[in-house]
Amino acid sequence: MIQLEDLKKIDSKGMYRIYDKWPKIAKECYYSNLSETDFKKCSHIVFAGMGGSGAIGDIFSAILSKTNTHVTIVKGYHLPKTVDSDSLVIITSISGNTVETLAMLEDARKIGAKIIAFSNGGKLSEICLKNNIEHRNIPKYHSPRASFTSVLYSMLRVLKPVIPIEESDILESIKKMEVISKKINSSNISMNNPAIEISEWMIDSPIIYFPWGLQSVAIRYKNSLQENAKIHAMIENVIESSHNGIVGWDRKNDFQPILIRGQDDYPTTKERWNILKEFFKSKNIECKEITSEHGNILTKIICMIYLLDYSSIFFAIKLKIDPSPVEAIDFIKKRLI
Repeated sequence: MIQLEDLKKIDSKGMYRIYDKWPKIAKECYYSNLSETDFKKCSHIVFAGMGGSGAIGDIFSAILSKTNTHVTIVKGYHLPKTVDSDSLVIITSISGNTVETLAMLEDARKIGAKIIAFSNGGKLSEICLKNNIEHRNIPKYHSPRASFTSVLYSMLRVLKPVIPIEESDILESIKKMEVISKKINSSNISMNNPAIEISEWMIDSPIIYFPWGLQSVAIRYKNSLQENAKIHAMIENVIESSHNGIVGWDRKNDFQPILIRGQDDYPTTKERWNILKEFFKSKNIECKEITSEHGNILTKIICMIYLLDYSSIFFAIKLKIDPSPVEAIDFIKKRLI
């Protein structure tokens, strides 16, 4: 099992220290002096962003999934034709220099859509200032992926008039994070730490199964394993995979199945989990089950992300890999400038 000395030595830029502070950062950002947007509830909201910023849109999509709001998630260069002057386009880029996100901002301007942008400065901030576009500056901690709670809870504050989520639900999510932090942070380097237990179980690349409603968790976990541990990871919808992806297990491979379960999954989804577990058992394949906390949808999502993100850091340390550098991403970005 990894030791605290390993964490301090291998995690050269101390990413884990930021994760230790996630609940505190979330609370500070939610109670910050950022002003709420003047936009009111819209029938069509577009979340535009890449990587860690794009994952924020996935969470808001889950929050809004049981409302009448039409939500579009865009991760690329162009907005779809369904976006018009009545749409609200929410642009997010921690650096403020993401080329794809800047292209989507330009698209939104040409369409005449309502726009609000979030970044820690950069070109995005400059363009918004020059063109009188709503912009909020959000604090960056270590890296875009480590700044996750900073971005999410800053946006939850600013977008209050737009996102129909009760403040009590937001506060519940922070309180649950505080409880989980005591179990998973760097002050508890032991097998009683659920994040370490997950990382110790992992050997190779996972296939992450998720139910409807927790897709954002699976996407974020995949991305965190890729960036922190530098491994390949795949995600599969537990229902859809029964019609195609499950066949891949008929052939011997080195993947490991991880089941991301919700406390209140639909009865038919619960049945599917049981069938899937039975299938893996018949193939002598060991799977790992990870179940969400009780609570509202934001609490379920953010607490699972906290646990799984931290497990990806511990897994990187287990592999003796520094989680901070992302040389492959830097390689591509330098050629896009």
